Amino acid sequence: QVQLVESGGGLAQAGGSLRLACAASGRRFSDYAMGWFRQAPGKEREFVSSISWNGINEYYSDSVKGRFTISRDNAKSSVYLQMDSLKPEDTAIYYCAAVQYLPTSWSKESEYDYWGQGTQVTVSS
Repeated sequence: QVQLVESGGGLAQAGGSLRLACAASGRRFSDYAMGWFRQAPGKEREFVSSISWNGINEYYSDSVKGRFTISRDNAKSSVYLQMDSLKPEDTAIYYCAAVQYLPTSWSKESEYDYWGQGTQVTVSS
């Protein structure tokens, strides 16, 4: 079992920044690829970004590419999402997720085995 706990959400103004963190425990963190997903009110959960176990490969949705940066620190068993140039449409609950080794699809929600409880991000215009 892997336990994931997100933090860092909150309220930001459009154009501002927030940094989310996700702390993992329970298994060897470096065995897992990590992803961030989000769910806006009334919408389905969607892929935001993911990162390979060694941090070499990063993937982003088109909606956040160039504004968000994913990173990880295996020594701290943590993954981060730096969110810059925030827009009101980034308002959502953000979830981190883990999948062991290499997923078939980096952006497919069903590929991920473990999920955090989510952290709310609200961007005001």
